Amino acid sequence: MADEKPIAKRFSGANRRFVIVAARFNQSVVDPMISNALATLKNHETDVASVSVVRVPGCFELPLVAKNLAQKGEVDAVIALGAVVRGETAHFDFVAGECAAGLQRVALETGVPMIFGVLTTDTREQAFERADSAKGNKGGEAALAALEMADLLHRL
Repeated sequence: MADEKPIAKRFSGANRRFVIVAARFNQSVVDPMISNALATLKNHETDVASVSVVRVPGCFELPLVAKNLAQKGEVDAVIALGAVVRGETAHFDFVAGECAAGLQRVALETGVPMIFGVLTTDTREQAFERADSAKGNKGGEAALAALEMADLLHRL
């Protein structure tokens, strides 16, 4: 459709409530993602002073805290941010898989969108690149997904 705005410009965060739940593990990767998510929300008319950022130890803990926040009925979307970097053991598979599955269950149980902004990379370099606002900007992409899902569920 010719009159349709680009997706990045279409959604407003005005009068929307968001929370970012972010892992402290791999903090040097996650902190730029938080900054990018907040900047994107601000660029879409969100009052970022009202956006809570809640830190958890690691990605495995994201679903429980996201569920707790969603059940309060005070948010339009939860943005889960973290980074799981593959190591030499199967730990990566368990953490990344259970984090994703847990967030999906929370979304289905609560009806609140859970945005999966968790990087799953083979190397730290890949994680840094995806977190970088000039390259991957996955924090900003997660914020855009939150804006879109909040708008869609409001219209439904």
